[in-house]
Amino acid sequence: MATIKAFAALRPTSDTAKHVASVPYDVISVPEARDLAKGNLSSFLHVIRPEIDLPTGISEYDDAVYAKGAENLRQFASGDHSIQESAPTVYAYRLRMGDHEQVGVYGLVSVNEYKEGNILKHENTRPPKVADRTRHIREQSAHAEPVKLVFKDDSTVTDLMDACMEKKPLFDFVADDGIQHTVWAFSDSQSLIDAFTQVHRLYIADGHHRCEAAWKVWNDDQVAGSDFFPAVCFPVSQTQILPYNRIIHVSDITKFFQDLDSSGMLHRATHQPSPTKCGEISLYVDGTWHTLVLPTSERKGVADQLDVARLGEFILEPFLGIMDQRTDPRITFVGGIRGTDELEQRVQSTEGTVAFSMFATSMNQLLDVSDAHELMPPKSTWFEPKLRSGLLIHCFGT
Repeated sequence: MATIKAFAALRPTSDTAKHVASVPYDVISVPEARDLAKGNLSSFLHVIRPEIDLPTGISEYDDAVYAKGAENLRQFASGDHSIQESAPTVYAYRLRMGDHEQVGVYGLVSVNEYKEGNILKHENTRPPKVADRTRHIREQSAHAEPVKLVFKDDSTVTDLMDACMEKKPLFDFVADDGIQHTVWAFSDSQSLIDAFTQVHRLYIADGHHRCEAAWKVWNDDQVAGSDFFPAVCFPVSQTQILPYNRIIHVSDITKFFQDLDSSGMLHRATHQPSPTKCGEISLYVDGTWHTLVLPTSERKGVADQLDVARLGEFILEPFLGIMDQRTDPRITFVGGIRGTDELEQRVQSTEGTVAFSMFATSMNQLLDVSDAHELMPPKSTWFEPKLRSGLLIHCFGT
């Protein structure tokens, strides 16, 4: 059984939501965040990326960064463009990107259900990132950003969301990247909360580090209200995954290409920048795309059958000695939303690199790996569209 809880959100006013809302902290670099927030003092990036308000070059782990984030959230909460709701509510959140549309339930989920495995993960977390988000949560006394979860479709939940969307929305705006964000408040939150008890499990899509940080804050501090954290829960059928591509530094590209050619995996006649099916990878080297067809793994794990795992087993490990994709400095990960043109540009501008364009991991693969309590290789999934931060904030301990 999955628990969804209503909460009294700190939120922007309806007319300022577009200017406040920002991309999540972990999908952009600090220079990109500075650029996005330039000239916009309302941007929520000042809360989740507060280093943009401090001198260039400051460490994101500096004490001043955490203090600035807490200060900026207090300023937002006391400003004219924010509202602190008095009544707990559950929300519906719709994302539209081109022809794709998905609608999720926005509420609180339990840190205990996360730790007990009813909210399933598919990736490991990195201690420095967990510590970073833990400190932001602790110093702000708030979960400033929601995580993105998915659940197996339930018609009762979907029907309630559809009915909620017939009302006037709380927020409705098109962000600068063309994605439309619309949020409604449920007038009868309890019906949705009751319906969600028939959802047996939740699966993490985006936000593994925020989940772990939320648990750590509750486990260490036991502050009232920190035992639940915000999430948007989407039906599996509405959720899409894009590829997560790789750029690799290779010391001897000519030898690497010759070794691949000798392996029988390289198909010289095909030159598409994006693979067309599972088991194929597109390789960009010396200005040309080539197709690689991966063997089936004889390893026994569910996650071992993923293309990103087979890339490691059959190419990165034997030919390049890359044994851990999570830590090897020769790998740069590039989200699929940036496209294959981005891969070409980066390879052309960085000597000694090649690019791998991946076939996207499927939702069924993610569920199978999670249900088996296994973990995927790092950066196996890129979910799109991304949630906007700063729309509904969970404050606690006050």
